Amino acid sequence: MAAEVGSKAPVLTLPDQDFQPVDLGAEFAKGTTVLAFFPAAFTSVCTKELCTLRDSLAQLNKAKARVLGISVDTPFTLKVFARENSLGFPLLSDFSKEAIQLYGVYLPDFVGLNGVAKRSVWVVDRQGIVRYSQILDNPGNEPDYAKLNEAIARLS
Repeated sequence: MAAEVGSKAPVLTLPDQDFQPVDLGAEFAKGTTVLAFFPAAFTSVCTKELCTLRDSLAQLNKAKARVLGISVDTPFTLKVFARENSLGFPLLSDFSKEAIQLYGVYLPDFVGLNGVAKRSVWVVDRQGIVRYSQILDNPGNEPDYAKLNEAIARLS
């Protein structure tokens, strides 16, 4: 079952692209957090989505919101992906697929890849409560950025 708006966001620790552990509970306590689950690094739609989030970092920072990207890719892959796209936010590796199961965004098959993240965005407040989510069943679609920005603005 997916985490739901109004409920506590699942908390776990995942390694970032530099193999540093990132505790989601500690991240949520810092303020508004955007979790961006994506199927796979280096795919066209994932690259476009994460670059769109990168390009909106100034606006997000003004709203005191931070972005964490999450995929089942290895930290090695995420490091190269972040560097090649100049991403200014951490990418977390859910190689164990625990986060995609806890958040209810497990996609069993994506062009032959078994068990990746459904494209989804989540806004979590300082208390760790999910305030917005958008889960896309078609990995070829991008999130509705206007609705995402509205949800963030409501918390700032």
